Amino acid sequence: MRERVLVAMSGGVDSSVAAALLVKQGYDVVGATMKLFCHGEDLPDRPCCSLDSVNDARRICEQLGVPHYVLNLETAFGRDVVQDFVSEYARGRTPIPCVRCNTFTKFRDLLRKADAIDARWIATGHYAQVRNGVLHRGLDPLKDQSYFLWGIERGVLARMLLPVGAQTKAETRAVAHELGLELIAEKAESQDICFVPDGDHTKIIARELGADAPSLSPGSFVRADGTVLGRHDGFARYTVGQRRGLPGGFREPMFVVEIRPASREV
Repeated sequence: MRERVLVAMSGGVDSSVAAALLVKQGYDVVGATMKLFCHGEDLPDRPCCSLDSVNDARRICEQLGVPHYVLNLETAFGRDVVQDFVSEYARGRTPIPCVRCNTFTKFRDLLRKADAIDARWIATGHYAQVRNGVLHRGLDPLKDQSYFLWGIERGVLARMLLPVGAQTKAETRAVAHELGLELIAEKAESQDICFVPDGDHTKIIARELGADAPSLSPGSFVRADGTVLGRHDGFARYTVGQRRGLPGGFREPMFVVEIRPASREV
């Protein structure tokens, strides 16, 4: 009897090739696309959550001859990821929502669905590797995504398959062509946060807390000695270590070293 595996499919080349490789290896593959966030309007050319991406995943599953499901995780994602994202910026910190999503939302719900359909394994298109239940870096140092998976519990890791983790991105695209997955073989990838598709995270903060939220309200740029250098339009627009967008005219480059939410100073 073939072992069943539930594959998280975003509609991109990595997860599509992961599913195809598992089919080729003889697994009983089931595809699942996670609907995490509704943008209010469809956004084509986005890596996940858009209608086009869901349809691409469905069409790949049809091509592979495997079933496809859509999992609605919007409520959990909003509670566990988006709200944390907003509150972290309000505290003057810069969150990494992909890590939190993988730790508290995506993989836990994927595992629940796997249990519901009697799947022994779950799989994704991440560039990382799992050996004996221990997370390792992916083979391709330029695409390694193990950092984004560090918070996943060992019990979950023990049931994970990462088929593309032992190859390079170029090899993944080559496999896509080899297996006839032309729909996604050269599909562009994005580095954007999935719920911030235009790169402007302040829109999410304004939507959740209001445009007059303290983290989006004017404050001062100050030197470590307290000298005021100028004004800013909200400390949520800055992160420790940032250089771009700071007051100019100084001999030495200026970097953000601290954000003080109480006084709105950067």
